[in-house]
Amino acid sequence: MIIENEAGVTPAVLAAMSSADNPRLRQVMEALVRHAHAFAREVSLTEAEFEYGVDFLNRIGQATNDSHNEAILFSDAIGFSTLVCLLNNGRNGSTETAAALLGPFWRMNSPRTQNGGTLVRSSTPGSALFANCLFLDSDRRPIAGVEVDVWHSSPVGLYENQDDTQADMNLRGKFITDSDGRISFRSVKPAGYPVPVDGPVGDMIKAQNRPHHRPAHIHFLAFRQGFKTLVTQVFVDDDEYLENDVVFGVTRALVGDYRRHEEAAPAPDVRGPWYSLDYTFVMERGDAKLPRPPIK
Repeated sequence: MIIENEAGVTPAVLAAMSSADNPRLRQVMEALVRHAHAFAREVSLTEAEFEYGVDFLNRIGQATNDSHNEAILFSDAIGFSTLVCLLNNGRNGSTETAAALLGPFWRMNSPRTQNGGTLVRSSTPGSALFANCLFLDSDRRPIAGVEVDVWHSSPVGLYENQDDTQADMNLRGKFITDSDGRISFRSVKPAGYPVPVDGPVGDMIKAQNRPHHRPAHIHFLAFRQGFKTLVTQVFVDDDEYLENDVVFGVTRALVGDYRRHEEAAPAPDVRGPWYSLDYTFVMERGDAKLPRPPIK
């Protein structure tokens, strides 16, 4: 199709795509083209801005490596990751436990840990945390045999793959729910942290004069055949950035009750205040699929 003017570009592209054999591919790509072209028209995109945008995308790819995924960070920072998450988990057949972002730091092979065991695998100063978690189906019955990955940042706001002072797999573990659908573990209370701003996404955040912090949270990934894989986070309720999460991941259901205690702790080696977390997760029936790890 010969293009006569700018109005003819979009129909020409859509016509070229219309013969795709895969109907879902055709639907997604046609919608992408319509919206992208409409965006360019709405803002009267200049050639210089277009070139800057292409360079920005190239820089995202260049900033991605085995230990950092800049593309995920970009998707998170514009709220796109949370939107996709809630579209797929907060409408049809939603559960009492909202899903949340996988985040860029999940690792596939966390060490198997006994119920009641610790995530702390190297010296990690901080307030002790004792967590008790219950996994139920939509009929409020306990689910035994759920594989539960747990991971979080240290009290200085770093995941172990970011921090040479932490042992490999520190503050990570994989648990199996017992016959009552429960897991328990010991760790340290996590801290919030700034997302990396030394790449193109950081340039965008700084140009928008936005806070670049995440509130403290613990990640959970629950997997069992017959149930939809649950990926979620439980946020620390006294964190100053709950209302300003840079990746828009905080939903009301995911603010946990991290309760401070002054009395004797469940472990004799704990001195001073400690924290407890009790949280109930609800899983819906569906396909059990593991996500692709964002880092190796």
